[in-house]
Amino acid sequence: MAASMVISNSSAIKQGISLFCPQSPFVKQSSCRSGMSFSSFRRRTIVTASSAAFANENREFVIVGGGNAAGYAARTFVEHGLADGRLCIVSKEAVAPYERPALTKAYLFPLDKKPARLPGFHTCVGSGGERQTPEWYEKQGIEVLYEDPVTTLDTEAQTLTTASGKLLKYGSLIIATGCTAARLPEGIGGNLPGVHYIRDVADADMLISSLKKAKKVVVIGGGYIGMEVAAATVGWNLDTTVIFPDDHLMPRLFTASLARRYEDFYQENGVKFLKGMMVDKLEAGSDGRVAVVRLKNGSLVEADTVIVGIGAKPAIGPFETLGLNNSVGGIQVDSQFRTSIPGILSIGDVAAFPLKIYDRIVRVEHVDHARKSAQHCVKALLSIHTQPYDYLPYFYSRVFEYEGSSRKVWWQFFGDNVGETIEVGGFDPKIATFWLDSGRLKGVFLESGSPEEFEFLPKLARSQPVIDKAKLQSATSVEAALEVAKISLLGKDESPDD
Repeated sequence: MAASMVISNSSAIKQGISLFCPQSPFVKQSSCRSGMSFSSFRRRTIVTASSAAFANENREFVIVGGGNAAGYAARTFVEHGLADGRLCIVSKEAVAPYERPALTKAYLFPLDKKPARLPGFHTCVGSGGERQTPEWYEKQGIEVLYEDPVTTLDTEAQTLTTASGKLLKYGSLIIATGCTAARLPEGIGGNLPGVHYIRDVADADMLISSLKKAKKVVVIGGGYIGMEVAAATVGWNLDTTVIFPDDHLMPRLFTASLARRYEDFYQENGVKFLKGMMVDKLEAGSDGRVAVVRLKNGSLVEADTVIVGIGAKPAIGPFETLGLNNSVGGIQVDSQFRTSIPGILSIGDVAAFPLKIYDRIVRVEHVDHARKSAQHCVKALLSIHTQPYDYLPYFYSRVFEYEGSSRKVWWQFFGDNVGETIEVGGFDPKIATFWLDSGRLKGVFLESGSPEEFEFLPKLARSQPVIDKAKLQSATSVEAALEVAKISLLGKDESPDD
């Protein structure tokens, strides 16, 4: 699914990954409150009360949210022997936590191309861990309340109220509510039948039902969701048009040159692009379903299925009182993911946290951060360690991986997209882009690399070595460019040919 980072600079710092997730041009963003300070954190204890007063049996630790972060947090509790009879998860979804990126990738494969389905991608299979099915939670003594989102928080009483009216008790509370999809206004057709948004399995199932009958598909948005969904609909042999307001795909990460490589590849696979275009409204046909996308310039695009991927908003819900960040959105936390209220923490997409490596406050919408923040938070909660969260920004995408595709596409990016860029390789068979700021490497992107090359990227981005720009520019292949970077990382002066 979509992945992005939002940043707040506390001083005059060059803009970097903040470019990944600016204000959506389609949706008016609401303002957030900030200005909080952190209280000293302490593990909260349960107030003795009649068991009949509360709906949850497991009350020491409560996680609100049923996504990636919740699943990985649960695993960490289990690893420390503190889940059985002590952990409760409250989720708005009908299924146990799962690896959400699958929804815009393998889940949307054509039905004859081995699409992903649950229980195949429950957490924590995305990182090579055990598959945590509903039976796994039962076996581990973890109480899971499905399809009952939290609507009210009482920090003084340490209680939660759910949509069904259940009163829940907690000792320590972890907020892992993630994000919701940014939507087109109802007044311009944003809720018409045939218009889809993807944030959960139910959304993906409804989209698949539409794709089974679709002929003309329009994807609104040129980011992660737009690229991944368009790649999937190509596999269904559907007429696909992608509409977005920018000059090229993925402008928050891709350079114009890099984007052109992908645009050419998508067009070779039959995808049409309408760049620099804004949607005016979606119009229904005689059957009430979406039939036309009207653009601001007056032109019309026929569509029987529309997928909207224009960003996401942190799912704050009833947790505004915990302290919000007015620059990046989300719940403000410290380097241990503690909020301003003792005993309450927040992780994953919804948390605005200090990014140590670049000295910024950020909010990251990505599965890698969801996993790592969950693990760090729980370890901090259980051991009271003071090691700060030291995250290296990482983003990736995988598309066209279904059978019969002319080429499987897989790229990874590590670091920060600041400074000038140097591109090496011709995309066939691979391509790399390096971001240099005052000669120091800040970020690196690699398409179709080997496992060893991908493994090298985070080491390179975290070390930020000074690299000879001329040597990097003269590299005749991606392999040679990575060798230049490797030599710089080791502090050597030799050229790759020495």
